[in-house]
Amino acid sequence: MRILITGICGFVGSTLAKSLVAAGHQVTGFDSYIRPGSETNREPLVRLGVKVITADLRDAAEMAALPAADFVIDAAANASVLAGVDGKTSSKELVDHNLLGTVHMLEYCKAHQAGFILLSTSRVYSIAPLAALPVEVARHAFRPDPAAKLPAGLTAAGLDETFATTAPISLYGATKLASEALALEYGEAFGFPVFVNRCGVLAGAGQFGRADQGIFAYWINAWLRKRPLKYLGFGGHGHQVRDCLHPRDLLPALEKQLAAPKLPFGDRLANFSGGAASALSLRQLSDWCEQRFGPHEVVRDGTARPFDIPWIVLDSAKAARIWRWQPVTPTATVLEEIARHAEQHPDWLQLSAPA
Repeated sequence: MRILITGICGFVGSTLAKSLVAAGHQVTGFDSYIRPGSETNREPLVRLGVKVITADLRDAAEMAALPAADFVIDAAANASVLAGVDGKTSSKELVDHNLLGTVHMLEYCKAHQAGFILLSTSRVYSIAPLAALPVEVARHAFRPDPAAKLPAGLTAAGLDETFATTAPISLYGATKLASEALALEYGEAFGFPVFVNRCGVLAGAGQFGRADQGIFAYWINAWLRKRPLKYLGFGGHGHQVRDCLHPRDLLPALEKQLAAPKLPFGDRLANFSGGAASALSLRQLSDWCEQRFGPHEVVRDGTARPFDIPWIVLDSAKAARIWRWQPVTPTATVLEEIARHAEQHPDWLQLSAPA
């Protein structure tokens, strides 16, 4: 099958490209190399036979000129929840990249009758009920308080797809939620298959980690190099929790989506996550790093950041039901993979840092 991947030289795009080539697909992709470090992925992909085009998702003419494909996998995004509000990036640029870029790809799919798979995010879920979530601390990590009444759509297994998506969800979350709605509407209106995969935190070797995104890669690389690290917010204890998923674990579901007949509308959107079994707090990540690399001081700083939440884990039961999907790479394996990559690439933080 001919597959077009947006953001192909990013961590997720390049990881999926390699897996899809190994599975026998013809892969083309494009990238604008906005993310520092992404150019390093170009040559390895080309050597695998991937056609890599330099193009900007925001340029309608460049998107219209792309070669025909049977399916588009949209892996391009400015993926920071602080994007557009941190004083470093423009809110207009965020919307242009994450939402207008989606429109351009949907127009491409309309013209070529190509299927569309949107890699979305857990950050489409409402911040207010998550920020107010009753939690307790167990083994240096937050977890929902089992004695408290929890919001609809949330259990100890995580948030399911019925959890609220009302604002505020951040500008980043809003661009992804709007992209989801547009993608599903385009597919329905113009008769091409659309699937929305809401992913938990994606992580693995070769990720371009920063404090605001790619946190697992950033933390491990920074710990190894004895760079300054802080526990921000929530009393400065590092108890905040996220789940963890290697993007290659998405491949079995993607293969089924590429071959799927048209599904009922409600089955076209699902969570994909490492789930509760993969969930890890920053403090627990530090404990893992200390065992792997030795001690390193982490500063306690209770300063809150916009959109911070104590605990977010996705429940992927719907993906298991529809696609017979489950994650297969344990968190410990993901962390060890990142650690080995960090040891082999001592300049990784500089390479992937903003200019």
